[in-house]
Amino acid sequence: MARLAGVSAITVSRALNTPQKVNEATRNAVLKAVEDTGYIPNRLAGSLASNRSRTVGVIVPTVTNSIFADKIKGLSDVLSEAGYQILLGQSGYSPEVEAELVSALLAQSPSGLVITGSAHALRTHTLLGRADIPVVETWTNAEAPVDMQVGFSNEDAAFAAVAHLAAGGYRSLALVVAPMVHNDRALGRKRGFDRGLAHFGLRQTLPPIEAEFSLRNGADALARVIEAQPQTDAIFFANDVLAAGALLECRRRNVAVPDRIGIIGFDDLEIASEMVPRLTTVAVPRYDIGANAARMLLRRLAGETIQPKLTLDFEVVARESTRRTCGDRV
Repeated sequence: MARLAGVSAITVSRALNTPQKVNEATRNAVLKAVEDTGYIPNRLAGSLASNRSRTVGVIVPTVTNSIFADKIKGLSDVLSEAGYQILLGQSGYSPEVEAELVSALLAQSPSGLVITGSAHALRTHTLLGRADIPVVETWTNAEAPVDMQVGFSNEDAAFAAVAHLAAGGYRSLALVVAPMVHNDRALGRKRGFDRGLAHFGLRQTLPPIEAEFSLRNGADALARVIEAQPQTDAIFFANDVLAAGALLECRRRNVAVPDRIGIIGFDDLEIASEMVPRLTTVAVPRYDIGANAARMLLRRLAGETIQPKLTLDFEVVARESTRRTCGDRV
């Protein structure tokens, strides 16, 4: 194959294993030779010297939520360009399952791991401490990362959501959030909600409602709030899917949005801008979290010294499900 591409065997290896180190013309010549010959690179054989495969283990809480799909795409886009592939696991928000997945992935000798959040079982911390490979925690900005970290402040993002509602004249609020056990992201959003209430002198009409992400659960939560506490004039849903379900329930019940009740979501999923009325939400950098996590891994694998924490921005995107205020981005 090297003869067909007109390069040395070492250049073929470099083009397949570290394509970023080969110029475009040479890389294209090697890839054409691979296509013409039907050659399948043996990634394991190519990694025997380092005892590491050209894979990166990735653990997400669930594959049914598109926020994690966007993160995975960001990871895959950057890693595949550098010759790495993803091994994916789903923890179901269980620290014990996450620990089992970490153990199983480490058995595959990955070059690195990308995990979600900062709340892990003791066994996970022990395994990661012994692994001697780069690890990136995502969707979090905890004080003491296991190794590296890329995400945003869930607390500050939730505070910004409450600030938007306060600026719109809402005064009696409710919170609908994902189950908070073993979920540092949901707990951060609750802390931000509570801080916003105290800062702006707002009232919480009932204890937080914890709900798995689904349209039906969002609708049920809306019904529960307005039936139990009809004076509630705004609800912060810590996920757009829940908020979309609430908007649909408002239409079924002829509840006026945003005048009778304001609805704000979180994540800025595609569904947010397609709802009627369009959903106000907190936009977070889903794709960029994955892409930056991949870049951090690759730089560490290249022997570079990098800052271990990267905190990304978020933004409240005001649409028709809440009252507009001066300076809103729409």
